[in-house]
Formats: sequence, C-alpha cells, structure tokens
Amino acid sequence: MATLGELVRQHTDLGKEDAAHLQQLVGEWGMLADLCFADMILYLRDREGGWWVGAQVRPATGQTIYRADLVDTAAPVATRRVLDATFAEGIISEAEILREDVEEPVQVLAVPVRGSSGPVAVLTREWSSRTGRQPGELERTYLSIFHRFAEMVSEGNFPFRGRVADLSAAPRVGDGAIVLDENARVRYASPNAVSALHRVGISANAVGQVLSELGFADSPVRQAYERREPVIEEFDQTDDVTLLVRCIPIVADEVVTGGVLFLRDVTEVRRRDRMLLSKDATIREIHHRVKNNLQTISSLLRLQARRLESAEAKAAVQESVRRIRTIALVHETLSREPGDDVAFIEIVRPLMRLAEEGLQSPDRPVRFTVQGDGGRLPATVATPLSVVLTELLQNAVDHGFPEGSDGGSVVVSLGGDDEFVHVSVVNDGRGLDPDFSLDGATGLGLSIVRTLVTTELNGTIVIRPGQPADFAALGLEGHRRGDGTVVELKLSR
Repeated sequence: MATLGELVRQHTDLGKEDAAHLQQLVGEWGMLADLCFADMILYLRDREGGWWVGAQVRPATGQTIYRADLVDTAAPVATRRVLDATFAEGIISEAEILREDVEEPVQVLAVPVRGSSGPVAVLTREWSSRTGRQPGELERTYLSIFHRFAEMVSEGNFPFRGRVADLSAAPRVGDGAIVLDENARVRYASPNAVSALHRVGISANAVGQVLSELGFADSPVRQAYERREPVIEEFDQTDDVTLLVRCIPIVADEVVTGGVLFLRDVTEVRRRDRMLLSKDATIREIHHRVKNNLQTISSLLRLQARRLESAEAKAAVQESVRRIRTIALVHETLSREPGDDVAFIEIVRPLMRLAEEGLQSPDRPVRFTVQGDGGRLPATVATPLSVVLTELLQNAVDHGFPEGSDGGSVVVSLGGDDEFVHVSVVNDGRGLDPDFSLDGATGLGLSIVRTLVTTELNGTIVIRPGQPADFAALGLEGHRRGDGTVVELKLSR
C-alpha cells in the first residue's frame, strides 16, 4: 500500500511544508475520528482537478461504514461535488450522498485543510445516520469538540505547528476526556475520566471547578494554555497512582477558547516497568559477580601455576586461565548491557587484545584484526562462541606461525543475517597439513571447538587451506599461493 507521502508526490505538486502538514494531520486524526464517532478520509486534489483518497481512519468509538480500504482510490462522482465546493470556497460544508459500496445514504462533512497559502486538501467525516450512535450527553459533547477542531483545521491552526510529540503512548479519547473552558474550568468529564479521578481520591463533582481546586495536578493544562500547543505529561498524582495526560488547547484567532484533557491511568504499566528495570539491574549485578568470581579463580590458577615445575602442567593451567578469562569477559560485557543480548563485537575486540597479549612474541610478530560486527547475540550463543573463537585464535598462532617464523596476520571476519551468524578465522601463515581431518583431530582445543559448535551452537565448522581469493577479500597481501588456513563457522542465532 502506498504511503501518504508517496501519494502526495504521485498526485499533487504540494511543497514539503504542506506535505508535512498533511502528515502531521494524519498523525493526529485518530483523536478526531474518536470524537466524531465516524470514518474520516483525507482527499488529495490531483493536477487535473480530480480527487484521490490519501489516507483513511476508522473510529475506535463507533461503527465504520467502509469495510474496504479506500486509500489510493478515486473519489466517487457524488463526493467530488462536495469536495470541489469545499476546496473552492474554503469553508466547511455538509451534504448527503449515495455510494454504490454503502447501502444507506452517507452523510459527509467536508473540512478544507488549510496549508501555507490556502486549502491543500479536504478532510471528511463520513457516517450513516441509520447506524450511528444514539446522541447522548457524551456524544453531543464530543461532537461539539470535534467541530471546534474542524474549524481549527479549516483555519490552518490544527494540527499545531512546531514540535511534534510522540503520540504512540498518548491517551486516547476512550481512556477518559475532560472538556475545559477558556479559564480551564471543567465543563464536562466523561465516565472514564470520572473513574480515573475517583481512583486518585477525587470524588467531588468536577464540573464548574478548576482542576487545581480539586487537588489535581494542572501543570499540563497551564502549560498548554500558555504555549497554545498540546502538552503531554506523566506524573504521580498520588503515591499509588500514576497518570499520563495530554492537554490540547482549542484556539481561535490566536486566543485559547477552551481545551480538552485526555488522561490514562498507567499505574500498572509503570509498576511493571519498575519491576523489569529492577530485574534487569539484578541480572546485570549477577553477571558482574560471576565475572568477579571467575577472575578470582583465574588468579588462583595463576598462583598455582607458579608453583608447578612441569612445563606441560604449566601450559595446561595457562590454557585453563585463558578460557576462564574469555568467559569472564562475556559476563563483564553482559553486566554493562541491558537485556539478555549483547553486541558481539564488544566481546571480540577485547578477545583480540587478550590474544595479542598472550600469543604474540618478538620471535613471531602476529597482527590481529577484526572485520564486521556480527550483530547482537543472546548470551547463550555469545558465551560458547567466545570460547570457540579463543581456541581458534590460539590454534591459528600455534599452527600457522610456529616459533622462529616471520609471523603474519590473523583476521576474524564477522557477518550473517537474521537467521545465521557467519564467523571466519583466516591466517596467512603455514598451510594446512594435507592429511588434516577435523574428525580425526585429537587436540583439546579443536575438540572443544568441534563439541561447542555442533552441540551448543547448532552450527557447522569447516577448516580448509586458504586460497588467494580468501586473502584478497580480507586485504592480506604478501602470502604465498596455498599458504594459510581458513576456518568457517555457520551458527544459528
């Protein structure tokens, strides 16, 4: 389906300012549809004088008369007559029309949408008198408010210019509405608004009183009236109740003639938010403590290694320390990240530094680099993958650059999509043994890699000799044909 912006460009020659005005109107008109209990349609006048539906909204407070989506369809002939008259005269008009797709006659209230230099579109309220809501005090009050907003639309005063607030969580008409006069006195409170006031301990009849006299926080109302623009604010009305309110002033000739206050009780939502924040903080504290405990274990093992005389035993302890530090690094990253996911590149970079510190030597200078980022990964994937990557870096140095070699480069490449993570470790050192087989490898490091990749990570691993294209793609120069090794991992996210 085409967007309003695309339809404006396709059918009209409106400038950016007028197109933005229409976009802002569509962002606000859910409130208008709820206030008038009817479908609302925005019609665009094309370059030949025809009319096209640019946007459509159905009310949450009433019954729709249009089952089908009308966006990007031409206006019926009967509707075009009303639209032409409204657009030409620039005043609100009303008519009854017959449409083939609606059984009953359709009542149309057409409102010219005034832009920077005159009408730029027509907004209609379309309903059937046979299926509409029966008029009561609430219906009459809401309709009177709608008509005042319609006048503001025709005058170019609505939607309000300037800052555009985030309306995704703003209170709607059905949450509760309080109608105010020019002095911010309550003229009407909907049943839902009365219930919200009762929940905060205000049981007195609000009609005829100023909100501050009732003990209600009226800061949003005062700001909206003073600035002549909508104000959204959330506050704790009592220790137990949190309210989200939006006050919209009604303006005529630059003078505030009234306003409407929508309010929603968000106490339970904020209670859950606080619980989630508390839970998140607890989880991060746990990760921090696990990291500290692992560092303590690592320190104890290093102390033990100093007392060992066997070179083989010292090497085994050092490898254990390296693996523990890798896991501690993951927990340290998770302790700083909100949620259970972590940006894997934030783990890989410190891992590369650890590899440089522990695996480099003057006899074999090795340069470690990383390309790509791998996206965000859950902790259940990041932890074993970090251990796998550490083992592969160790293996790349031990077998690709033996003591006495000229050294070289090790490149970790990260990539993938929404389903899989692709990791490759490429070195341009000594080539892979022609008789090498991963299934037949007996070394502890490769055994750990094979087990973690195929079981915990549900992935595949391929170890093969490097090819010139592999090194060229990574920017590695100076290698000899057939030298080097490529390890490729494909893992499920």
